[in-house]
Amino acid sequence: MNEINVARSSMPSFEEYCGEIQELWDSRWLTNMGIKHEELRIKLQGYLDAKHLHLLTNGHMAIELSLQALGLSGEVITTPFTFASTTQAIVRNGLTPVFCDIDPVTFCMDPEKIEPLITEKTSAILPVHVYGNVCDVEAIERIANKYNLAVIYDTAHAFGVKYEGKGIANFGDASCFSFHATKVFHTVEGGCACFRSEGVGKRLARLKNFGLSGQEDVSEIGTNAKLDEFRAAMGLCNLRRVDGEIMKRGRAVERYRERLGGVPGLQINPVQKNVQQNFAYFPVVFHEKAFGADRNAVLHKLAENGVYARKYFYPLTSEFACYGGKFEPEETPVAKEISQRVLTLPLYAELDLEAVDRICNIILSYKK
Repeated sequence: MNEINVARSSMPSFEEYCGEIQELWDSRWLTNMGIKHEELRIKLQGYLDAKHLHLLTNGHMAIELSLQALGLSGEVITTPFTFASTTQAIVRNGLTPVFCDIDPVTFCMDPEKIEPLITEKTSAILPVHVYGNVCDVEAIERIANKYNLAVIYDTAHAFGVKYEGKGIANFGDASCFSFHATKVFHTVEGGCACFRSEGVGKRLARLKNFGLSGQEDVSEIGTNAKLDEFRAAMGLCNLRRVDGEIMKRGRAVERYRERLGGVPGLQINPVQKNVQQNFAYFPVVFHEKAFGADRNAVLHKLAENGVYARKYFYPLTSEFACYGGKFEPEETPVAKEISQRVLTLPLYAELDLEAVDRICNIILSYKK
């Protein structure tokens, strides 16, 4: 019996990648914004419909340095229903995360819960487009404009997503993408930050390169967060085929919806109006009383049959031991409940319909 992992990286052919990196043996320009880096940056800026785009070594540094480049202080309103990186980027900037609850359907930040959290210390809102679902960008923008707050979107799940025909990078002051190996598009490790302001983007470009403002001057304290040429080359290969990979993922999602949609006790990912999806993840929320089994039982049974799903996201970032009980997860009850019920099922371009049926059959064996 073949095992099915929760994710599987899309890859170009070995020959295509070798062809892409061949000239690096001649130039010996392996990092520091070489030809592959610049080619990928320009092509991604067009693909993502972004105004200003800078490549980074990973998605986490995209968020961390975006916060720094915007010169924020005090408190940042964010969501605890996310990967560790989102909250860590805030804390590592000396900022205080203030956790907002989520919408129970989209799993994104609930804009109706934002305003009560705003204080004189609030400087920004950091929402997450969860599972490729788009946040209520209009409502968040209205609130941000009303209180003069910056908006930085964690768009790690939203590569290629469009809302009302616009690339998702068009919303907010910054949008931060992850190009980790498990994502819809990847450079093995990598990421990018897209900015509304050219000036803020230029500051991030300095920060990712040790704060250098010239060969003989360092204007501020930065770090090393540059994307190297080999990973940029992987990105160029994968960008050529990403639309086809998204279509393949979409076929698997369609089968999941056919098999699991409408089943009592199962809540599946919504289809949002005016959103061009990227089919990044397929989350299922299990309501055990109606379905007949809880999330953990299903996870265990899938694993017994060689299928590896993921409790994603669990636990909430506000529950992490590293914060020493500073936060109260009970203050975001919807996020808390979803985190205890959700599984993301295997999803990747090479996942065939037979495998999807195998997964669904195991899940539906609990059906009353």
